[in-house]
Amino acid sequence: MLILCRIRCPHFDHRIRRLNPCSSMASCSRKTSPIIHAFVIFLLVCSSSISPVYSSEPHNLHARNRTFRPDKELQKLKFIRQRLNKINKPAVKTIQSPDGDTIDCVLSHHQPAFDLPQLKGQRPLDPPEGPRVYERDGVMMTAEVEEEEEGEEHVQLWRMSGETCPEGTIPIRRTTEQDLLRASSVRRFGRKPRRRVRRDSTSNGHEHAVGYVSGGEYYGAKGSINVWAPHVSNPYEFSLSQLWVISGSFAHDLNTIEAGWQVSPELYGDNYPRFFTYWTINENIWQNDAYEATGCYNLMCSGFVQTNNRIAIGAAISPISSYHGGQFDITLLIWKDPKHGNWWLEFGSGILVGYWPSFLFTHLRDHATMVQFGGEIVNTRPGGSHTSTAMGSGHFAGEGFGKASYFRNLEVVDWDNNLIPLPNLRVLADHPNCYDIRGGVNGVWGHYFYYGGPGRSVRCP
Repeated sequence: MLILCRIRCPHFDHRIRRLNPCSSMASCSRKTSPIIHAFVIFLLVCSSSISPVYSSEPHNLHARNRTFRPDKELQKLKFIRQRLNKINKPAVKTIQSPDGDTIDCVLSHHQPAFDLPQLKGQRPLDPPEGPRVYERDGVMMTAEVEEEEEGEEHVQLWRMSGETCPEGTIPIRRTTEQDLLRASSVRRFGRKPRRRVRRDSTSNGHEHAVGYVSGGEYYGAKGSINVWAPHVSNPYEFSLSQLWVISGSFAHDLNTIEAGWQVSPELYGDNYPRFFTYWTINENIWQNDAYEATGCYNLMCSGFVQTNNRIAIGAAISPISSYHGGQFDITLLIWKDPKHGNWWLEFGSGILVGYWPSFLFTHLRDHATMVQFGGEIVNTRPGGSHTSTAMGSGHFAGEGFGKASYFRNLEVVDWDNNLIPLPNLRVLADHPNCYDIRGGVNGVWGHYFYYGGPGRSVRCP
């Protein structure tokens, strides 16, 4: 069972009551779509009389002349069909979600990861022993909570009907033709947009407000992330809040493991906050640049091995926080299994989602050299101005609890598989007039910070 919690706010004399809770939440179809058939017929009929047309180029959001090329479009549709056949696996059961998603219950050993040569013919591993909780003088140093058992249907929208996937299967959000046709790049669907990856960026289009630790050896990270549904101003931007486990150089050989929630109209076709994972590796053996290569969101490529039949990666989270209202967060833990070296993901209170096999990585085969927590948005500068895409709640850190978004109870895993408080949390905002961050520490929330902002405003033109 997932644990929903009533927590103490980081003000020692103030109790958050149930009236205003700070609760912790924790069919594949191989048939060719009628849309594709219709589109192909249209192309064949019209190919003899095509003339140049004007369209919008999604990468830069300004008008540009393009010549309609039936051969190119047919090639694109063929690629889409091949990609869908690779991503979507045969389902033993299908569940319709109220938000429009289709959830396929796929045999666990048929999921995309087992297309990898290293995993062919194998089964998912049994769960390892989790990290030990840090103790001092016999007192557990974790969030002060009052636990209540609640049904897991409160965690994601697809569970609202009470249905779940059978044992031995995993839930996978079905990828559709529309998903790929909506993408700015069909070939890069499921990957983050290309850019030079830096944390002190000023012009790469990705902006951050993060807390981080670096300079040591880290074997995992844990934190509770406040869940909101921030405004995203156009389909080719996103807003996310996550934790990063990082090793390698930001210039050309980056390894990352990431998990959190995101609002991404391009990826999902709506504005729901969704639980997501991401991983990437860049090395010469993969012939790619940082964030431009092997790795992907969720289960959109072979890599992450899911072991849980109750959590769907990429599915919408429910409930979410509201301004001056109830506050909800999800707790995530990523850690490296000392025995086999794989990186495991835990959602909520003890719910293991799955793992990234150690052979996927180079630098992360050993340990991480940096851990980050915080928000990230994409700024396409529509009309030459800063985007109005929001980060977190869309309000600045100074507004505090119930208004600004937060991360709390931030910890890392040490070399001996112990969860310990952050040794020295630093905070950084790329553009503090647009999105800012303020950190703190107390006996209830441990290391925490508020972060976020509205984007374009008087102070952020």
